[in-house]
Amino acid sequence: MLTCQKHRFSLPEDVHYLNCAYMGPLPDSVEAAGVTGLRRKQAPTELLPEDFFTEGEQLRALFARLIGARESNRVAILPSVSYGIAVVARNTAAQSGQNIVIVQEQFPSNVYAWRKLASQRGLTLRTVARPCDGPPCAQQWNERVLEAIDRDTAIVALPHVHWTDGSRFALEEIGQAARRHGAALIVDGSQSVGALPFDVGTIQPDALICAGYKWLLGPYSLCLGYFGERYDGGEPLEETWIARRGSEDFQHLVDYCDEYETGAIRYDVGERSNFILVPMMIAALELILEWDPVRIQQYCRDLTGGLTAVTRKLGLAVEDSDWRGEHLLGVRLPPGLQLDELQTRLAARRVYASLRGDALRVSPNVYNNAADVEALSRVLREMVVAA
Repeated sequence: MLTCQKHRFSLPEDVHYLNCAYMGPLPDSVEAAGVTGLRRKQAPTELLPEDFFTEGEQLRALFARLIGARESNRVAILPSVSYGIAVVARNTAAQSGQNIVIVQEQFPSNVYAWRKLASQRGLTLRTVARPCDGPPCAQQWNERVLEAIDRDTAIVALPHVHWTDGSRFALEEIGQAARRHGAALIVDGSQSVGALPFDVGTIQPDALICAGYKWLLGPYSLCLGYFGERYDGGEPLEETWIARRGSEDFQHLVDYCDEYETGAIRYDVGERSNFILVPMMIAALELILEWDPVRIQQYCRDLTGGLTAVTRKLGLAVEDSDWRGEHLLGVRLPPGLQLDELQTRLAARRVYASLRGDALRVSPNVYNNAADVEALSRVLREMVVAA
């Protein structure tokens, strides 16, 4: 069993930070890796040509291990989810009359590229609405997603869990439906990978894009992407020199090479060898692998079990645990309870969670403990009594 890991962070004792879905706090070892990286540039004589490559390869290997990928060269180092989704949109075959399946209110980074692609190529953007006003409804939502996938579907672009309330999508079954029709399955793993087990061998996504600053507990502006065989031979967004064959030989970079490195490396962002962010992300992934997403889910389940019991007793709606992540849940208030008043009460008690849509999004992680959950429960009780 995983125990509370708060001692590996620098969160103040009187802060109840239940908001990892907004921004994961940096563990102390990740912060230290960033400081070390910053200082390396004080004396650039210590930076050797091989340093531009070795840490990047280490990072790919760690992420591949986390998601069960057998080949680390299928991992690309990216700056953001929108960048990774743009790579996919550029390289996915789709013709006029076909459709793209997404779900209602999914995060914009996994929407805007599809809206543009639909407009440019004459596609239909098929948005699957949430089937009811409040939970539980994730099971029905999954059924409607499956119904939306047909012979004209070119792309299914979904999150693993919904960013507003943690509704979980059955990606294995959805992926099977997509493959039956030749559609690409594109997954935004930003609100799941790191806290919820994800296996590319089982789910078989064509691409998985994951921000590093949330559940991976890494720095902002670094993202990791897995690209399957569908995207071998694709066109990158930029023509960075470091993704070319033979780029390790700095002396002969003037001998230009049009051939890319194998796998997904061609999709790397320029200046991928960030000597501050990459070591931070390495340190973060080492921790995640040590803790293990299976154990992280169990830890979060133990934390939030009491909270869900409290919310239901108070008449607040929460999705069934079978259809959400244990690390992210949305609490929906009944009519008459104001979200702005709730936010004011939470701030007064130094309880940090997010309002997303009409839900209070609660997202604990391994640094939280029972006192954090009780602080939130106390505010919810006060709200209901006051109403």
